[in-house]
Amino acid sequence: MLVLEPDQNRRAGLGYGLAAYGLWGVLPLYFVALAPASPTEILGWRIVLSLVFCVLLLAIGRQLGPALELLRTPRIARLTAIAGVLILINWGIFVIATRTDHVVDAALGYFINPLVTAFLGVVILRERLRVAQWVALGVGALAVVVLMVGYGQFPWIALGLAFSFGFYGFVKKRLGDMPALTGLTLETLWVTPLALLMLVWVAQGSGLEIAVNGPVLIVLLASAGIVTSVPLLLFAAATRRLPLSSVGLLQYLNPILQALVGIFILAEPMPVERWWGLGLIMVALVIFVSDSLTARRFTGQ
Repeated sequence: MLVLEPDQNRRAGLGYGLAAYGLWGVLPLYFVALAPASPTEILGWRIVLSLVFCVLLLAIGRQLGPALELLRTPRIARLTAIAGVLILINWGIFVIATRTDHVVDAALGYFINPLVTAFLGVVILRERLRVAQWVALGVGALAVVVLMVGYGQFPWIALGLAFSFGFYGFVKKRLGDMPALTGLTLETLWVTPLALLMLVWVAQGSGLEIAVNGPVLIVLLASAGIVTSVPLLLFAAATRRLPLSSVGLLQYLNPILQALVGIFILAEPMPVERWWGLGLIMVALVIFVSDSLTARRFTGQ
């Protein structure tokens, strides 16, 4: 077995992390390429094929039995079911965003996510925030108000993604050190019946596009499990090799790339309120990240 030196280990972790967040950052282009298929069909196939791919990987690694055995523990069964519903909601909103010219709004949601996580820590876990963290939350809230006033409607895509992923992270934290592949397998297992119902509903309505749109769409949709699972496995490899502070900074690569894709490749409109909202969110994140790094430096973490 190859043992890497600490510096080599960190470089490998950085490579895995950049690859994971880079793939997540350009993921909107994959869903745009599935254009003939409806968001409902895309979501259904993504869940079903993610489960198939994960089960295949676990079976190859002879870990499928131990993974399914975890469901005998009521607490794990309950938490993975909740996580499955939350990731179903998150994936659904994201697919809708990419198919309705709201990729930049999706990016805003993932920019807001660290602030939402801190907010949930206060509300649910009764954690105490430092002054700078409260300032960051206040600026983030102001950004939401600016977007709401500018759009004339509630920014449900950005906040829906931020809160669904925030609650998902909270549930995953309660699950402890469960391997990423095992977690995704159990989560998608719980919601696969819903995904199959979605596909049946689409088939009986407008019809499944995968059956009538040729080999390119078939290959793209069939890749949904790989597209979903590979970045997650790269992320898991990165977290084992990098300090949490490094992983925390790398996470911003995802929404940055998504915003660039939305603005420069998909040519989404950028009215003034979007720029103001994005600017305020960036200010909030600079305050939040700077305070976190300063706190770690003083506590030696």
